[in-house]
Amino acid sequence: MKIGFIGGGKMGEAILSDLIRIERAEPSDICMAEIDTARRDALAARHGIRVTDRATDVMETSDVVFVAVKPQVFDDCLSGLSSSLRPRHLLISIAAGKTLAGMSRLLPGGRFVRVMPNLGAAVSESMNAFCVGDGVSLYERETVHSLLESFGKVVELPEEQFDAVTAISGSGPAFLAYFAQLMIEGGATLGVSREDAVQLVGQTMLGTAKVLLERGFDTEAFIAAVSSKGGTTEAGMGVLRGAGIAEPIRATLAAAAKRSQELSAPQVSIE
Repeated sequence: MKIGFIGGGKMGEAILSDLIRIERAEPSDICMAEIDTARRDALAARHGIRVTDRATDVMETSDVVFVAVKPQVFDDCLSGLSSSLRPRHLLISIAAGKTLAGMSRLLPGGRFVRVMPNLGAAVSESMNAFCVGDGVSLYERETVHSLLESFGKVVELPEEQFDAVTAISGSGPAFLAYFAQLMIEGGATLGVSREDAVQLVGQTMLGTAKVLLERGFDTEAFIAAVSSKGGTTEAGMGVLRGAGIAEPIRATLAAAAKRSQELSAPQVSIE
């Protein structure tokens, strides 16, 4: 299978590096279009892939094409592929807010898959939600699942849930990193060095996620297991609950979901 990438940003590179790492694709089977010369040269040197500054080159040599450009240039990019589109092409979009119907309007006759990955792909731990458009076969759906599984977990969901998915798992890594940042800074006020606090917080987040995932994700039971009456956890949880932190978190997710919905409109500025 010949795999193409239009856009050579962090997500595109994370995906292609994992495809190569697990031998899902050979470097010679991958072509990536990137407009920045220095970035293009760096990608070729790191991964041994073919690079180009033209999206049409990718279309000519590829069967499956990841469209990995930013939402604000997505519409122009997709429209510009009309003369290169062939029946063999399966286009996988990772652009936030871009709907299957919108893609079909921009590139009539195209067969599309919409994916919301996250930056966990950089360490092969992305959460990848996907949905498919008209004309995508069962075999192609299974192919997409296999490709996405190369760099994380995969779930197929209805497209109407994708604004929420974008907020929870697409933007979620930044929200969790912010909470981690606050814990690290809090550790400094308690006399812990930043280096030690980073390790303490990072490993605690990792261990917590693994326990929850492997034991059914019963968060209330987990909190109860960590807490003891009159203990340190109970004291801290009392502050968290008393501060009304739940509402700001709900509002954070709602704002991200709303922005995802706004990005579905053509030629939306992100500023």
